[in-house]
Amino acid sequence: MRAFSHLFFSFLVILFAISCSDAFTRNDFPEEFLFGAATSAYQWEGAVDEDGRTPSVWDTFSHSYNRGNGDIACDGYHKYKEDVKLMAEMGLEAFRFSISWTRLIPKGRGHINPKGLLFYKNLIQELRTHGIKPHVTLYHYDLPQSLEDEYGGWINRKIIKDFTAFADVCFREFGDDVKLWTTINEANIFAIASYSEGFAPPGHCSPTSFFNCSTGNSSTEPYLAGHNMLLAHASASKLYKLEYKSKQRGSIGLSIYAFGLTPYSNSKEDEIATQRAKDFLFGWMLKPLVFGDYPDAMKRVWGSRLPVFSEEESEKVKGSSDFVGIIHYTTVYVRNSTSTTPSLIPRRQDFFTDMGAETIFMGNSTFFEWDFIPWGLESVLEYVKQSYNNPPIYILENGTPMKHSSTLQDTPRIEYIQAYIGAVLNAIKNGSDTRGYFVWSMIDVYELLSGYMYSYGMYHVNFSDPSLKRSPKLSASWYTGFLNGTMDVSPQDITQMQSHFSGSSSL
Repeated sequence: MRAFSHLFFSFLVILFAISCSDAFTRNDFPEEFLFGAATSAYQWEGAVDEDGRTPSVWDTFSHSYNRGNGDIACDGYHKYKEDVKLMAEMGLEAFRFSISWTRLIPKGRGHINPKGLLFYKNLIQELRTHGIKPHVTLYHYDLPQSLEDEYGGWINRKIIKDFTAFADVCFREFGDDVKLWTTINEANIFAIASYSEGFAPPGHCSPTSFFNCSTGNSSTEPYLAGHNMLLAHASASKLYKLEYKSKQRGSIGLSIYAFGLTPYSNSKEDEIATQRAKDFLFGWMLKPLVFGDYPDAMKRVWGSRLPVFSEEESEKVKGSSDFVGIIHYTTVYVRNSTSTTPSLIPRRQDFFTDMGAETIFMGNSTFFEWDFIPWGLESVLEYVKQSYNNPPIYILENGTPMKHSSTLQDTPRIEYIQAYIGAVLNAIKNGSDTRGYFVWSMIDVYELLSGYMYSYGMYHVNFSDPSLKRSPKLSASWYTGFLNGTMDVSPQDITQMQSHFSGSSSL
């Protein structure tokens, strides 16, 4: 009954948000606020064995199960000029993409691949020629397989030196034209998915996992990997600030995945569990970045399994992010899962059992389909503002998936995006220092969890067509109108666009 009441309340909030959604335009945001869209290298580029690129752990991982792979993806490597033209026509102010480590430095360290270097220089120049600001992510799940084989990648401190050297090449070669850098994509969920649950590359977890990993230890590896991510980020950030920032005048940050979190019931236990979840899911990365150490709740639970910052490391990590990147898609209930009753079946010790709380998707949400709950994003921005000294924030990913076989009339995506943009505006009005919003994704790409079955793109890609034809969805037209100021956020606008698209929406 309590869950139903929460759901009913959420429904009323959503209805209210939609009914008020025609109250803003692009001009209501600060002039310097950036609206953009995003992709990542492995999901967009394709050309995995061309021009000197070598395998990453994502190549290896994606070929180990039957959800497809990024061998071709949408062939951004060859079609980047076409895609940048589409971005310009859409009116994008910024484009977020990542650098493929193995395309730039095939062995993970040492020799720079001239063809890989030229590709990224050309892409960045193409963006700038069209007035689009590049926002570069250095690491998006694609560690060189050679470094994974050599020493285990992110669970070994050797990664700090190699990542910093990779970052150095990027800063030196691209930094005059790139003013926004994210070191590591959604570091918290990367550590959990890749080293606790095993559903992201390199696919480590304890043997009893649902994913039946062949290697890993879910009780220790996520925390080793997370610790090394923070140190690698801090090392790259220090290098940038010492060697490049004064000339290039850019900013560097780390991103986290941020569910909206709300108690499953009105019980004190669920309220405490929700705060504990915030400490574990947000504080794990944000507290070291802002205050120099992990949350006390994590120290109590993890004990000796949690790595310890030396005094020097703490000072290096603290203040190392000029901004925080937030990746948000949906909101979940949190229910206390700590039990005093012994279980007949031993529970696997992993991140979520350590957290002592379970997350429950609201409504019909699943891993592949999100209910839109815009107040959840607003609550995330408010929480970060209040708990972590109101850092500058960029919403680096936000969007909703639909079956790839659906029509070009993606009205639910428009309703989702406009509601969440409205939530961002509300947060800004309440004092959040949020500076940008990027839709995931600019174009249909290969998705980690669903392959090519579900897509987030505002441009449809026909993956059955050898030319990988791009076609604008209704959401692309809506975003264009919103960005160029010719369209207020209004349900009537959606109806008008649907009429315009009639007769041309079938795939």
